[in-house]
Amino acid sequence: MKLRAPATSANIGAGFDTAAVALDLWNDLEVTDGAGVVVEGEGAAELAADETNLAVRAYALLADPSGKRFSFLNRIPLERGLGSSAAAIALGLVAAAPDASAEELLAAGLTLEPHADNLAAALLGGLTLSWDGKIARIAERLPLEPIAVIPKDRTSTERSRLTLPTTVPHEEAAASAGRAALLGAGAATGDAELFAAALNDWLHEPYRPSSVLDEVRNSLPAGCAGATLSGSGPTVIAWASDARCTATELRDRFPDHTILWLDVAPRGAL
Repeated sequence: MKLRAPATSANIGAGFDTAAVALDLWNDLEVTDGAGVVVEGEGAAELAADETNLAVRAYALLADPSGKRFSFLNRIPLERGLGSSAAAIALGLVAAAPDASAEELLAAGLTLEPHADNLAAALLGGLTLSWDGKIARIAERLPLEPIAVIPKDRTSTERSRLTLPTTVPHEEAAASAGRAALLGAGAATGDAELFAAALNDWLHEPYRPSSVLDEVRNSLPAGCAGATLSGSGPTVIAWASDARCTATELRDRFPDHTILWLDVAPRGAL
C-alpha cells in the first residue's frame, strides 16, 4: 500500500482553530509485509524509527501494525507550522482503515492531535472547516495562491498555545467573527476580495510575534493581497494574485528563508 498526505496551513487569518488548507507538499508512506520503520527525508535523523513513530501509533489505533514494514519519505519540514504531525497521523489512519469516513478517522486521530483543523485538511484536501468532530471541504481551490516563507527556526505548537490569552476584548472577538464569515464566503465563491479581507486575526497572531509576518504585511510584495501566520508559525503564507511576482520579491527580501510557491492540494490522504 502506498499513500500520500499533504502539508497544511491552519488558522488562515480569522479561521483560528477551524479553517485549514492542504498544500501541494507531500509526505509518502509505503506499507508492506515485513517489520521495521524507515524514515527518509525531513526529520530522518530525529523521528522515531520504531513503534513509537507518530504515524505507526496512528495506524495502531485502527489496525494491528505487527508484521508490517513502514517506509516514509518526508518532505514537510518539522515544527514550521506546516502540519507535519497531522500528515503523519493522516498517513497512519488511512493506511489502517482506508474505507473509513473522514469523521471516523478524525475522531481516532484526535486522541493523538487535539486540534482538528490541520488533520481535517490533511485527510480531505482543499480548504476545510472542522467543528464538533465534523469536517466540511468548502473549496478545492482558492482565489489567491499561497507562497510559503519558511524560516529556519522552529516553533512548538504546545508552547506557542501557552502564550494565548484566555479572553479577548469583545470588539476584537466580534471583528474576528465577521472576518471568519468573509473567509468562508470568499473561499466558497472564489471571490478574492472577500478572501483577502479575512486575512487578519485578533485571536492568535497578536500573541505570537513574527517579524516575518510584520515585514510582509507592512510592505506587501507586488501581487500579494495579504499574509497569515501558518498555524502557530514560524512559516508565513503570502496570499498572491500574481504568485510569480510575489515569490520573486519574497526571495529577494528573505534570502535566508525558504520560499515555496505551493498550489492548494484539492485532495488529501483519503
